[in-house]
Amino acid sequence: MSNQTQTITACTVPEGYVQNAKGHLIPIDKVKPVDNLRDEVVKGMIAIAIEQRDSMRLAKNKLFDSFNDFVSLSAQEYKVTLGGKKGNTTLMSYDGKYKVQVAVSENIVFDERLQVAKKLIDECLTDWTQDSNANIKALINQAFQVDKEGKVSTGRVLALRSLDINDAKWDRAMDAISDAIQVTDTKEYIRFYERDEKGAYHQISLDFSNV
Repeated sequence: MSNQTQTITACTVPEGYVQNAKGHLIPIDKVKPVDNLRDEVVKGMIAIAIEQRDSMRLAKNKLFDSFNDFVSLSAQEYKVTLGGKKGNTTLMSYDGKYKVQVAVSENIVFDERLQVAKKLIDECLTDWTQDSNANIKALINQAFQVDKEGKVSTGRVLALRSLDINDAKWDRAMDAISDAIQVTDTKEYIRFYERDEKGAYHQISLDFSNV
């Protein structure tokens, strides 16, 4: 197999050649100047992006450590030791100009008991056919609609529990929904806010697109 068509790793590219996207060796003098320049520009930008990513990752760890260390220190005043994630907590500067919030977001899915709840709710809709509110029916049916990935909206399903419906079968359905909830993972978020002269807090953006 010739060098031009051989697939190899970037670390073994011999002098005088470059590797294309398919892993093939191409003589440098066969590469167009604009392609070489594009390669340099892209790799230069990626190097900066990777450096910033690593810097932000380090800063994120330090910020979470500072936040959690202070919360633990504050708890010691009451002879309490806090364990686990210290989410949904806000720290404010003494003058109230700045605040830092840590929130914990849970990824929720439903197990097979959601189908039990749907069956009970369908029976309720059948029982209520004569005098039920059409808007409630539409709301309920919409809650169980699936997206392109075949998943139901957790927010819509959980919102059903806030409906004021006095029916024993409906109550059993709501219990089934509660029992069907499974937390697959949690993620912590840290956000920073600054108060303007009017007293409104604005988030300090750490996103390139919002700077």
